[in-house]
Amino acid sequence: MKFCWSTLTVNNMDESLKFYQDVVGLALNKRYQAGPVVEIAFLGDGETKIELICNKSIKEVNVDKDISLGFEVSSVDDMIELVTNRGIAIHSGPFQPTPQIKFFFVTDPNGLKIQFVENI
Repeated sequence: MKFCWSTLTVNNMDESLKFYQDVVGLALNKRYQAGPVVEIAFLGDGETKIELICNKSIKEVNVDKDISLGFEVSSVDDMIELVTNRGIAIHSGPFQPTPQIKFFFVTDPNGLKIQFVENI
């Protein structure tokens, strides 16, 4: 069995695409209408893929506070600078529980926690 992607329901497709493309760095693979009120976009390649679904009939997306998505970065310090320069608040961290790992969290436009991890 192979993991395909994570599906995220989003409030605003353009806002979410901007975050996942410009901040996380995932490339847009396809974007299409899947009916009169549903739009779908796929981002990423290789083992890192995300599907975004925007259903205009859903008024508010509910995100559980105990769920996060983690993305590996080459430098936590550089990523902190990038998100700060883009006006994105740090949710928590940075943390370095061991000498081998450092990470911090932000939230995406829908309130989902996103973890950026540096393996040292």
